[in-house]
Amino acid sequence: MLSFNVSGRISKPVSDVFEAVVNPGRLSGYFTTGGAEGRIEPGATVLWSFAEFPGQFPVRVSEVIKDRKIVLHWASDEQADGEDQGETTVKMEFSELDDGRTLITISEEGWGETAKGSKASYGNCEGWTQMLCCLKAFVEHGINLRDGYYA
Repeated sequence: MLSFNVSGRISKPVSDVFEAVVNPGRLSGYFTTGGAEGRIEPGATVLWSFAEFPGQFPVRVSEVIKDRKIVLHWASDEQADGEDQGETTVKMEFSELDDGRTLITISEEGWGETAKGSKASYGNCEGWTQMLCCLKAFVEHGINLRDGYYA
């Protein structure tokens, strides 16, 4: 099974960084270029939209530990048209560093070891890396790096 981990340090307290992820209004300010609907809470299914992709992406939330951890599930995007989509699991872990910054680590797993699985996993790795960069700019400086990036 294919998987990856990405991480970054943000110069804000864990509570600020965590809220910027779970709050759909804040998430829409730097990540979901088409908007986010629904607060990330256990048992919820939230909808994320991206201007560069058609439609909305349902994201199933299975676990939330305030200021510590979020576990999400969504379509793997590795199947051929018309085939049933498998799901991947996304884990976000938030750690307070000694200097007051936050370390956020995002991992995703669940793709098959196929050419389509590899392509889908690389695409998501790129997306989560960009999300972390955009989260840092937004939380630390109020800048939306994705504004105008795709259109």
